[in-house]
Amino acid sequence: MTEATQAQTLGFQTEAKRLLHLMIHSMYSNRDIFLRELISNASDAADKLRFAALENATLLAGDPELRVRIDVDPEAHTITIADSGIGMSRDEAVANLGTIARSGTAEFIGSLSGDQKKDANLIGQFGIGFYSGFLVADRIVVESRRADLPAEAGVRWSCDGEAEFTVETIARAERGTRVILHIKEDAREYENDWRLRTLVKKYSDHIAIPVEMLKPDLGGDADKEGETPAAPEYERVNSATALWMRTKQDVSDDEYKAFYQHVSHDFRDPLAWSHNRVEGKVDYTSLVYIPAHAPFDLYNRDTPRGLKLYIQRTFIMDDAEQFLPLYLRFVKGVVDCADLPLNVSRELLQRTPAVDSIRVALTKRILELLETTARDKPDHYRAFWDEFGTVIKEGLGEDHANRERVAGLVRFASTRVEGELISLADYVAAMKPGQDKIYYLVAESESAARHSPYLEAFRQRGIEVLLLGERIDEWAMSYLTEFDGKALRDISRGELDLAELGEAPAESAAAETGANDAVLEQIKTLLGDGIAEVRASARLTESPACLVLTKDALGPQMRKMLAAAGQELPETKPILEVNLGHALVARLAQEPDAARREDLAHLLYDQAALGAGEALANPALFVQRLNRLLLAV
Repeated sequence: MTEATQAQTLGFQTEAKRLLHLMIHSMYSNRDIFLRELISNASDAADKLRFAALENATLLAGDPELRVRIDVDPEAHTITIADSGIGMSRDEAVANLGTIARSGTAEFIGSLSGDQKKDANLIGQFGIGFYSGFLVADRIVVESRRADLPAEAGVRWSCDGEAEFTVETIARAERGTRVILHIKEDAREYENDWRLRTLVKKYSDHIAIPVEMLKPDLGGDADKEGETPAAPEYERVNSATALWMRTKQDVSDDEYKAFYQHVSHDFRDPLAWSHNRVEGKVDYTSLVYIPAHAPFDLYNRDTPRGLKLYIQRTFIMDDAEQFLPLYLRFVKGVVDCADLPLNVSRELLQRTPAVDSIRVALTKRILELLETTARDKPDHYRAFWDEFGTVIKEGLGEDHANRERVAGLVRFASTRVEGELISLADYVAAMKPGQDKIYYLVAESESAARHSPYLEAFRQRGIEVLLLGERIDEWAMSYLTEFDGKALRDISRGELDLAELGEAPAESAAAETGANDAVLEQIKTLLGDGIAEVRASARLTESPACLVLTKDALGPQMRKMLAAAGQELPETKPILEVNLGHALVARLAQEPDAARREDLAHLLYDQAALGAGEALANPALFVQRLNRLLLAV
């Protein structure tokens, strides 16, 4: 008997109509995912049957193959997704399809105990995914039969997306479920065979069972009159294998590289990768890649980024940014978690403990991968640093928990050898006896730092200084106060005491005795309120003067960044340090003409400002003063 019997019209669960409307119009903004959701439900049904057949092999009798088939009928405007899974009884259809946010999977897992739960770890919670069919359909018909029920116990469920649905008993020879979507007029694009194939490859390529479609009609000879039509021939559309779910021993380097190119759309090979399966409080598999080259939008912090999220090998979203901190936004790959619902949203990911746990573990794993690369393949790491070093520095301010590890990955130019980059560990290993600080200098560029007057006393004593010349450096280094128990010290800030490192050769008597206090006071008077203090310098051996910031003052880089962002800048007054042994300072002290003394004092200040990378407040006046002094010689 194929005619329906015992038809019954039922109402949805309380407020289901409102929830259904909200789900269709708010939860799913991309209509393409209807196919992903329905294929995922079909895969879930197959997983249930596979598990149940472990105890009752007769459930697979007559049709041992598990599969999903998709058929398109453009004339009838229908798309049919059929599976050979566990199927549903009439009561299950009413309960599972008549209740929002319930598919029966949660109840199935709840009925298991002990080792059965572990064996059924591939069975997810599919929630309201079935109802996404109404994104493209104005009517859905479901025909199903449980594998352990007779053919007469089939069920047909139908609904037009409103407040009621109809359920009736039918005869159905095959087990499993067939979902028939009656396509809306504005969704007819999905009736295209190749469009559906593309969606299967994009969203369900790694479903563990075959997803099949009819082979395309290549224009062969039509059936001759009177002959029996040939049986339809189906072909697999998806690969039916998830590379990240295979053991590492079973995946070749070439396969890893090919998969990287697939997930990253980068035609070049990755620098490194890490493939891991974690079982414990949270079960997940990750396959993450470090690219060898930076994308063009690396420095746009608002660009979409993150890992591909799969749940039970089912694609969920492309850019799941919740699994990695922002400074690791260049990392590509997938994470497949067994403990998240398939209908998870980005908002839910932000407040899920399982996601937090995965984020912590993945961050550490990627840092370990970078550390291993830096240790074992320093040339490769240098190439990586040239591409991604700036964003790694962001981690100094953004990742408090891993700041020491991030600091260990940072590479610096230094006064040791021009053209080479060193780590903080390299610096510490080469520190002079008695040195207990790591010294660094931030400037407009590495070249500007390398020729800065702040280095003079350090060069004289043979003390290495790290040289930083990127826009981010002042901000990043403000968070890094120590490394390996050694304090970091910006040599352009505060008073500098190098006595612990011994006397410098040819130290000037004036600097030793602190003589010429009157000269310092005279310079302060001539410069007025624009500076906080004038004092003798221990930094300088060749230059006449330099500007020094207090410990907490904004440096030139931060002031420029804030100004560019339209932020109001706090008023700060620098300290002018003077080399009392310099001939220009001596000339000022001996100059009888008041006007020339004032020109010399301002020239000292402007030279110091230029040496610090500051823009002059009045360049024209600087040139006039310089010319007057040159002509007076």
